[in-house]
Amino acid sequence: MQSLGISVLFKGMNMQRLLEGLLVTARIAFFSIIIGSLLGIALGVIWTSKSKWIRLICRIYLELFRIIPILVWLFIMYFGVTTALNIDLSGEVVSVIVFSLWGAAEMGDIVRGALESLPKHQVESGKAIGLGFWDLYRYVLIPQAVRRMLPGAINLATRMIKTTSLVVLIGVIDVIKVGQQIIENSRIEVPTASFWVYGSVFILYFIICYPLSKISRKLENKWNG
Repeated sequence: MQSLGISVLFKGMNMQRLLEGLLVTARIAFFSIIIGSLLGIALGVIWTSKSKWIRLICRIYLELFRIIPILVWLFIMYFGVTTALNIDLSGEVVSVIVFSLWGAAEMGDIVRGALESLPKHQVESGKAIGLGFWDLYRYVLIPQAVRRMLPGAINLATRMIKTTSLVVLIGVIDVIKVGQQIIENSRIEVPTASFWVYGSVFILYFIICYPLSKISRKLENKWNG
C-alpha cells in the first residue's frame, strides 16, 4: 500500500534537510544582498559623475548583467574563470560573487536614479555651507535619496532571493537540490512526492519573499502619497 503523499516530508530527516537547504539559499542571498548593496551605493555615487567615460563604463557594466542571463554568468565564473585562473572556488562562493556583482549593477542604477532625482538646490546648498564631495553625499544627498531608492532596493533583494534557485545548476546543495534528492529517493514509494516536496519549497520561498514585497509596496504607496 502506498504511503500518504505528504508523509514524504516527515520521513527520516527530510524536513530537516529541506530547512538546511533553505539555510544555504538564505546564506547566499544574505551575503549577496549585503555586498551588492554596499558596492551598488558606491557605484551609484560614482555614476553621478559628470564624466562621460565614467558614466559609459557604469552603463556598460549594468547592461552586461541585464543582457547576459545570470545562469550564463554562473557558468562563466564556475566553469570558465576558475579554470582559466587555476583557482578552486566552491559553488556557494561563486554564487555569492556573481549575485553580488549583479546586485551591485542593479543597485547602482537605483542609487543613481534616486540621487539624480533630488532637487539641484540641495547640491548647491551643501556646497554653499562648505561641504566637501563625500560629506555632501553622506550628510545631504544619500539620506534624502534613501526614501526614493528603498522600494526598488527591496524589490531587487526579492529578485535576488528568487534567482538563487539557479545555483543548483553549478552543484550547490540548496533547497531545490535537496528537494530533488528527496524526490528521487521517494519516487517509487510515493509517486506524488514531487508535488509535496516542490509544494513545500514553494511555500518556503513564499514565506521569505511575500513579506518583502508587501513592505516594498507599502513604503512606495506611503511615500508617493
